[in-house]
Amino acid sequence: MVPAAGARNDAAAVQAMRAIGILGGMFDPPHIGHLRIALEIYEGLGLEEVRLLPCFRPPHRAPTEAVASHRLEMAHLAVEAVEGLTVDDREVSRAGVSYMVDTLLSLRTELGEQPLCLVVGLDAFSKMTSWHRWQEFRDLCNIVVASRPSHDVDAIDTVLHELGMERCHAPEELDRHAAGYMLPLPVTQLAISSSMIRQLIKDGRSARFLLPDVVLEYIKNNRLYGAV
Repeated sequence: MVPAAGARNDAAAVQAMRAIGILGGMFDPPHIGHLRIALEIYEGLGLEEVRLLPCFRPPHRAPTEAVASHRLEMAHLAVEAVEGLTVDDREVSRAGVSYMVDTLLSLRTELGEQPLCLVVGLDAFSKMTSWHRWQEFRDLCNIVVASRPSHDVDAIDTVLHELGMERCHAPEELDRHAAGYMLPLPVTQLAISSSMIRQLIKDGRSARFLLPDVVLEYIKNNRLYGAV
C-alpha cells in the first residue's frame, strides 16, 4: 500500500521513478487499436513500459469467446519485438473473476513506491465508480484516461472528484506520484473492435490489417472464432 494522499503531496515522499502503465482488457483478439493506444501512452508519457493485461473472466461483460490461454498467447504475439510493450499474465494465472482492485494490490506489492498508471478509455473511466472496491484505487494507482482530443472535461472532473484523486497537468508529474493522480491524454482511437474482427472471421472474410499478421495466423492455426 502506498502512503495516504496527504503524504503524497510532499514532493519528497516519492522519489521520481519512471512509471509503469497497465492496459487491461479481454484481448479477444488483440488488435492494432489496442496496440496503437498502448504505444502512444508509452511514448507520450515516457513510461518504463506498458503491460497488456488480459483478464481471465471479465466482471461486467459476457464471457470471452477464446479461452484465456489463447488470448494470453495472442497478446504475447502482438507485442513481440515492440519496444516498451509487454504482457502481464497475473489475471490469467489467478483465474476467477478479474477484479482490477486485486490486480492493483498485487502490482503495488511487487512495485513498492514505483508509480503505476492504469490506462482506461473515457467510457470506462466514466463508469469507474461502479467497479469492485473502486474506493481503493486512489491509494493504489494513477489513472491515465485515453481520450479523444475533444474529451468532455466536465464529465472527467465529476468522476475525478468522486474518486478523490487529483489532476495532473503534465505527463512528467506522474513520475513523481506513486498513486492518486489522473491525467487525460489524447490518443489515436481507431474504429476497430474485437467483436468486428470476430464477425469478419466467422463470415469467412479477411481481417488482415486490423490486427498483427502473427495474431491472425495464430487464429487460423487454432481455428478460433470459426476460422477454417
